[in-house]
Amino acid sequence: MKFLRIVIGCICLTTSINLAAQTVLDKVSVIVDQGVILESEINELIQTVKDSASKNGQSLPSDRALRTQAIERLILDNLQMQTADRMGIRVSDPQLEQTIANIAKNQNSSIDTLRQSIQQAGLDYDNYRESVRKELITGEVRRANVRRRIYITPQEIANLVTLIDEQGNEQAEYRLGHILIGFPPEPTDEDITAARDRAEKVLNLLNTGSEFAKIAIASSSGGKALDGGDMGWLNINSMPTLFAEVVQGKEKDQLVGPIRSGAGFHILKVIDTRGVEVAKLEEINSRHILIKPSIILSEQKAQAMLLEFKAQILEGTATFADLAKQHSEDPGSAARGGDLGWADPNMYVPAFKDGLVKLAKDEISEPIRSTHGWHLMQLIDRRIDDVTDRKKEDKAYQLIFNRKFSEETDAWLREMREEAYIEVLDEGNTD
Repeated sequence: MKFLRIVIGCICLTTSINLAAQTVLDKVSVIVDQGVILESEINELIQTVKDSASKNGQSLPSDRALRTQAIERLILDNLQMQTADRMGIRVSDPQLEQTIANIAKNQNSSIDTLRQSIQQAGLDYDNYRESVRKELITGEVRRANVRRRIYITPQEIANLVTLIDEQGNEQAEYRLGHILIGFPPEPTDEDITAARDRAEKVLNLLNTGSEFAKIAIASSSGGKALDGGDMGWLNINSMPTLFAEVVQGKEKDQLVGPIRSGAGFHILKVIDTRGVEVAKLEEINSRHILIKPSIILSEQKAQAMLLEFKAQILEGTATFADLAKQHSEDPGSAARGGDLGWADPNMYVPAFKDGLVKLAKDEISEPIRSTHGWHLMQLIDRRIDDVTDRKKEDKAYQLIFNRKFSEETDAWLREMREEAYIEVLDEGNTD
């Protein structure tokens, strides 16, 4: 009996030590409405940024500044994922695998080779898969919530068409760095003065040789802060209007700002410039039948329904248009027999676009899963864009839409962040 008590005591002691170790290793660091952010998530993102900076020879601010930016990024991600849950947006494993296969294909690689390269870089492949899934979900959430906030007037389109005609083929693209010194939604005079003073200090640091990316990570309130403020390549007509007005004619490495907006004071750096390479775009005319899985309709049954529809169409016992009118759950196209009209395929969600562009004329696809559900698609025709007045208007609309989508996305994220209940439980022990 004495021996048994000793064994039990050792087991209990070992269990207590293991539980204590687990508690130290991971804990809830931030409460975000109905969700939480774990300490391990924060540390993982910080390490990813550090690894990337090390490979690129980029210096970083203090660990405390990195932690603050990482928490802000994770808060926004968490809020978007909670919104996705409420909206019922999901990405199935088949859709995820299809997306990863497309990523590998774009890199002239295979999934196995992609997996090996990820593992050789010291990353976990399962974590990579989930990061791709999260990106697909948050992208769909942004499209669903931001698109309805955008309104474009005919006069805006006409003005831009005129500008494009005047610029001809000499339009420029700018790769911009961005730092936002933000202030509250309803700032006082003191808030504005303090933000302006901080912006002037940041600009002075940059003018005296400080690294832009490091300052952006440490100080910026912008959505690209953790990326060193890098906004990527932007056409002069697709960047925010406020930026377009001040960067035209600026040369590489020039700094611009501070510029005041409703969000705060902006400082820009022209990282690089390049001329626009005008290319003809291929448009496609297509139609589809959408079936959405539900509690009473499984993924397998939805897929099987579309396989049956395809068989009926090929046998001639039913037409695509009639089946779309009877069964498609896309109200916008069902009434037209599934017809989506002429469109740039890039406007569709990735899985839908990738499946559609592989089809030959009149070919019907296998069932394809997207974030909207299961699709049966038919490519009706293709055409190469000729620069007609209508196409110029379409191009102008898309440029304006892209600009407004970027602006409204930032505004939507700020509003969601301001309305959320956020409690940071642990500020960390970094300096």
